[in-house]
Amino acid sequence: MAHRNKDTPSKFRCSKKKPAEEPVVTGPNMDSLGFQAMDSNIPGLSQVILRKLNMKSYDEYKSAMDGKKGSADFGIRTYFDMFKKMEDTFKFCVECKKLPDALPDSKNLRRCKRCQNVYYCSPECQRANWPVHKKFCKKLKLVALDRLVEWLIFTGDIPFPMETWTKRIQEVKGWEDWFAMQEHLDEKLGAILTGRYMTILWANAGKPKPEEGELLESIKRLTSDFQSRPITIGLGLHAFSIDPYAKPITVHVAGASHIETLNTRVIDYDELTRIFPGHQGIEVVMVGVDVVDGSIMRPPLTAFGPRGRVYLSSYKGLYHDFWESQVETQQAARPDLVVGFHPGFHACQDLMEGWLPTLLLLRDYKIPTLFTMYNEQELKSSLKILMELETNITGCGANPFASLKPEQVYSSPNKPPVYCSSHYIMFHGLSSPPYEPIRELEEEEDKGE
Repeated sequence: MAHRNKDTPSKFRCSKKKPAEEPVVTGPNMDSLGFQAMDSNIPGLSQVILRKLNMKSYDEYKSAMDGKKGSADFGIRTYFDMFKKMEDTFKFCVECKKLPDALPDSKNLRRCKRCQNVYYCSPECQRANWPVHKKFCKKLKLVALDRLVEWLIFTGDIPFPMETWTKRIQEVKGWEDWFAMQEHLDEKLGAILTGRYMTILWANAGKPKPEEGELLESIKRLTSDFQSRPITIGLGLHAFSIDPYAKPITVHVAGASHIETLNTRVIDYDELTRIFPGHQGIEVVMVGVDVVDGSIMRPPLTAFGPRGRVYLSSYKGLYHDFWESQVETQQAARPDLVVGFHPGFHACQDLMEGWLPTLLLLRDYKIPTLFTMYNEQELKSSLKILMELETNITGCGANPFASLKPEQVYSSPNKPPVYCSSHYIMFHGLSSPPYEPIRELEEEEDKGE
């Protein structure tokens, strides 16, 4: 069991020293000791997580993320034990920040009945916290449900079998259009709803089973979360007028981590083939220091393979090092598009310093680039940095294929949830006056009609 809350993705590696200005906290944040950053809000929480995962240190956690620790090593023997250990890491009083071990009786920690997400150590703490919590209670109910149903991604139930797109990419305006293209959708969702693993989930989750409609909406949100990354790549190809029918295409995912690569299968980006059926071939290369060992841990292609296929590969290391050792030596193809899912270089000075060589490389080699963000505030902070670097911004705005799955700030849940890839920035080369107006992605899509 890997803990995948939004405080702790291992791509965010800020040092303990504070930057000159307080960083904009809009999504996950992390320091050089991994998820120790959450201890600033809930002292000792990182150790609770390690203990529940049968680990002694962050190094062991990192080793597990690198695929060097078997599931049996986590001390999990049953489905009930798995779900209980996961839920135990969410047990702290959201008002006074106490962990169960700090209470005279850990059984006094009770869950909010409405959202099934946050905990309180006493009626007094619950009453004191309610004015804040009531603003987020309904959304946090969705978060709590989705983090359980997300298990069905690991079992293979989600996503359901997909259909080839019946419309051109510029005609599909969002998830409503996408779901409308899926034939026999009710039967496919119903099969997940009545499937073996859904039954196992609610027999062991330790929470009441939601209504059928709530579960169906959760499945759809998680499906959107799974498909958001390949569809966003497809939108980027279209926006930059990169034609997968004209020649084989190479896409690099810069700054990839366990978020993109944990348990990733070689078929997980096949939605690109459903968007562009009969394409000349698309390779997606995951590049990052925290890429997880697995089925896609294989070298990038030097000559492209079969037409009409998506090939996933990966490289463990910094992107600018990958460029020097692999691209410049022609051991890997030069990218037609570079994508970064939540690079986070806005968060602190150390992250910016780590990303600077890559940003300058992408700018100076004039590589079409698309980055995604968690919300509009992060978009504005990232946009400011890229404009200071004099990159030629070609588009920015809300992503029509953002994940519909709300993400809470794990150790401080009473905040507005964020959504993966909710916003984007596109840039291409160096800007030069007079500056061109920034166009939104939807306008770029309409241009080709």
